[in-house]
Amino acid sequence: MNKTLTVALVQQACGAAREDNLAESAKHIRLAQALGAELVLLPELHLGPYFCQVEDTANFDLAEPIPGPTCEELGQLAKELGVVIVASLFERRAPGLYHNTAVVMEKDGSLAGKYRKMHIPDDPGFYEKFYFTPGDIGFKPIQTSVGKLGILVCWDQWYPEAARLMALAGADLLLYPTAIGWSHEDTEAERQRQLDAWITIQRGHAVANGLPVLSCNRIGHEPDPSPNSQGIQFWGNSFVAGPQGEFLAHADGKECKVIIVELDLQRSEDVRRIWPFLRDRRIDEYGGLVKRFLD
Repeated sequence: MNKTLTVALVQQACGAAREDNLAESAKHIRLAQALGAELVLLPELHLGPYFCQVEDTANFDLAEPIPGPTCEELGQLAKELGVVIVASLFERRAPGLYHNTAVVMEKDGSLAGKYRKMHIPDDPGFYEKFYFTPGDIGFKPIQTSVGKLGILVCWDQWYPEAARLMALAGADLLLYPTAIGWSHEDTEAERQRQLDAWITIQRGHAVANGLPVLSCNRIGHEPDPSPNSQGIQFWGNSFVAGPQGEFLAHADGKECKVIIVELDLQRSEDVRRIWPFLRDRRIDEYGGLVKRFLD
């Protein structure tokens, strides 16, 4: 593996039409490749609006098999441009069985692997348990021509266990395709606390594991199809952090843009030598972590 890797995050808004969203993603992937990117990360469920604001069985019609049409289209683009693409899809595994799944398309257009979202939220405006079965593949990095990718999805980003297990399995990077935003009922102070917490915990995963973190969110307001709320304002703020949690790039909350960063992969080795957290873990005392709660 090369010691440097140029990565790109596509921060975009997601409209009603699948074809338009895919074309927008493709346009930005082309721009990223022209700027030197070898790896491109897209936001969570980027092919359409965030449908989990409501529980509606008609939304299951949005799901597709993996491999399927989107894998084919993105695979052709990956092969044409010679880049690795990480995309987030609504997977139809079988009748009545669906997942929130990230796929990795290799430079030759093949499907390098997939990751099924493990932690599934169920909160007002984020009714994902209605749609998604928890992942059953585990926390396994996906081997690619640009390294081993530790892909996790949105709600997974709050769990240090997920990042740690990816690191222990040899991930070179942690990647988080994301769709997260504010309720319009939130105060400005509450919005800032949520955003700060989201950024802080992911930077903490970088620090604790000595790995770069790529977090790619969508932007824009998406109305609630029901009359229950005013919808979600997705907060953007996509970023790349280095293995000490340092910002390498950070987008704002409104702009559709491509973020380009050249990563020095040697820094993970260097940082782990001065902060040997993996060496000093007390694995003989962590049995309680597999329990729901220590009564």
